[in-house]
Amino acid sequence: MQASIETISTLERKMTIAVPAARVESQVQNRLNEAARTINIKGFRQGKVPVKIVKERYGQSVRQEVLGELMSQSFYEALGEHKIRPASQPRIEAKSVAAGSDLQFIAVFEVYPEISLGDLSTVKVERKVADINDADIDKMVETLRKQRQTWQEVERAAADGDQVVIDFTGKLDGQTFEGGSATGSRLILGSNRMIDGFEAGIIGMAKDQEKVLSLRFPENYQKPELAGKPVEFTVKVTKISEPLLPELNAAFFASFDVKNGGETEFRTEVKANMAREMKSAVRNSVKNQVVSELLRLHTVELPKSLVASEINQMRQQAIQQYGNNRNIDESTLPAELFLEQAQRRVSLGLIMNEVVQQGQLKVDPVAVRKLVEEMSESYEQPQEVVKWYYSNKDQMAQIEAMALEEAVIDHILSKANVVETSCSYEDALKPATA
Repeated sequence: MQASIETISTLERKMTIAVPAARVESQVQNRLNEAARTINIKGFRQGKVPVKIVKERYGQSVRQEVLGELMSQSFYEALGEHKIRPASQPRIEAKSVAAGSDLQFIAVFEVYPEISLGDLSTVKVERKVADINDADIDKMVETLRKQRQTWQEVERAAADGDQVVIDFTGKLDGQTFEGGSATGSRLILGSNRMIDGFEAGIIGMAKDQEKVLSLRFPENYQKPELAGKPVEFTVKVTKISEPLLPELNAAFFASFDVKNGGETEFRTEVKANMAREMKSAVRNSVKNQVVSELLRLHTVELPKSLVASEINQMRQQAIQQYGNNRNIDESTLPAELFLEQAQRRVSLGLIMNEVVQQGQLKVDPVAVRKLVEEMSESYEQPQEVVKWYYSNKDQMAQIEAMALEEAVIDHILSKANVVETSCSYEDALKPATA
């Protein structure tokens, strides 16, 4: 086999390959001999079909099959000989396939870019540090109570925080408009779900009272035909309910799987969950800063094929997430919708892979185990979940990839300028600003 390589552009290569005719004919003959032993042809016993008959009937299709396999085999053999890593599947064009002649073909493909890592000591990262105090726990307990709150009808004027059931009709220039009317609509006053002034106008209204609210749509309203326009809503309140928070008792604690220890144990469990959430938030903030710094430090020429592949994956994810089980043609989603994000992902992947190579980083089984246990600890039977992960190859492959990514982040942090900043628990949960 002979192979020559031509550089078409920075990342594109053209390889011309010739496979000796003897190798081609030998493989074709071997394939015909195999077929003669297994094929069924009327008038012949299985295994007794003459090779000549097989060649007459199936010789052309066998040859095409062998040629396809040989082009693929010889292409990857040539890559190995020349120590080339392709970033894409090749576009193959046959030039000479005649029987008795050398097989000649051209393969065009992309290679990975060469990446020179920047000075990782210039990476700047802020790591937030916070304590969880009793006030933070009190606030979280109240949040959990509100999540389990019920509504109790009251016979008084509507107040902020109440849930009201209303009928309303909106008119623009004396005419109703699409989406401006509803019957039996539930609304929590103070939720800011409606335009400015709507909810405030209902505060103080009694059950069965009707009122006209003269308001104005905001200038940036999502419907241009309504933006900035004055509007009148005729509103009638048909029901008023106030929130009823559950008591801090055994039944409430049991609903969060705290069956013993009362409020003390419940608060301990709440604090542990808050600590896990804060640890995850801080880690994600640090990771996002590292990613931004890596992209700032490096400009990478991207193989078009890798970007196209990433776009296709993002299309499929979008359809799975938002398609509502409908059969949507992927091509209807323009590539431009995903291009910038796809380029960012591919660039980051190539940079991080270079960090792996230069840092000689590997998947650490201990780190993998730690990740699995952390992901399992919020379940009722964490050890059973751990067993499930280790019995699922696909899941483990994903976790191993996560562990390697974490190793990359830690490697960069070991060289970066990391500044720890004290803050409140709530600030620690906020994502890093760009």
